[in-house]
Amino acid sequence: MRKPILVFLSAAFFAAAATLPAIAADDAAPPMPTVGQTAPTFTLPSQDGTPISLKSLHGKWVVLYFYPKDMTPGCTIEAHKFQESLPQFEAKHAVILGVSVDSADSHKQFCTKDSLTFRLLADTDHKVVSAYGSLGGFRGMTMANRNTFLINPKGKIVKEWTKVNPAESASEVLAVLPDKGSTIKDVPQAQ
Repeated sequence: MRKPILVFLSAAFFAAAATLPAIAADDAAPPMPTVGQTAPTFTLPSQDGTPISLKSLHGKWVVLYFYPKDMTPGCTIEAHKFQESLPQFEAKHAVILGVSVDSADSHKQFCTKDSLTFRLLADTDHKVVSAYGSLGGFRGMTMANRNTFLINPKGKIVKEWTKVNPAESASEVLAVLPDKGSTIKDVPQAQ
């Protein structure tokens, strides 16, 4: 009987943590970039230790999603939804990158455990999470807020979602991602 209660409490904790404002220690962090701006550049290690840079992905659509913590209920749901939709993203010439403040080793365990084949990037220094206005925390724990950015092949942010629902994030991005060779659909900015 204790296991279902612990799972429920864990899910409630991380769902609440993902919607809280940035921690006080990060008050000087840059604001979230906005639609139309050039996406802040970065190079971060992936789950296998390979450095992935945004610059190397020019010419492709990039789905950059920030999530609180590996192997937690909401983050697992969101990762599974992206994994299930991976062929559709690839058909639209899009790359999925998940980012959290967890280590590359933690990402590797998460990918192995949940059969994830897209890249999870480790931002242990919180620089990229901060540059995208997504650094948050809960009770002294630093983590990324659940935000998603769609970056066009020229490196501009064309859509952003904040405080996303992990079960709907992948489908929301797919709904606005243009087919290869077309432009982004005119959809109102997600809240």
